[in-house]
Amino acid sequence: MASSTAHTFEATLREPSCGIVSALLLRGVAALVSAFASSTGVIGAIVPLAIPLMALGHLSPTGLLIAIALSATVVDASPFSSVGALVVASAPEEQQRSVSRTLLVFGWTMIVVAPLASVLFFVLPGQLG
Repeated sequence: MASSTAHTFEATLREPSCGIVSALLLRGVAALVSAFASSTGVIGAIVPLAIPLMALGHLSPTGLLIAIALSATVVDASPFSSVGALVVASAPEEQQRSVSRTLLVFGWTMIVVAPLASVLFFVLPGQLG
């Protein structure tokens, strides 16, 4: 029973649509974690997780790496990251609350938009072509 389940799981992972979903999830994790942590560290942690997806051959390795880097770095303006915190701190005191709120909305929006857009523009064209 266990070997048939493992065989079914492996067959499912080899489906091209599973690769796209997995790539989207990796980029979503990269964007979310990067909003609070170092983008360089997040990229260094996510790329080894993406290597099996690249090895399957369904996704363009270049497109996948570009999409991961884009998803991890576009959220750097979040007020929880060092860049966002510096922007908030350098704003005039009466504008800090507004700047912080604006950056927070931008950061959360990019956590959703960046992975979807990077899949659309960098991963799918490599798979379709």
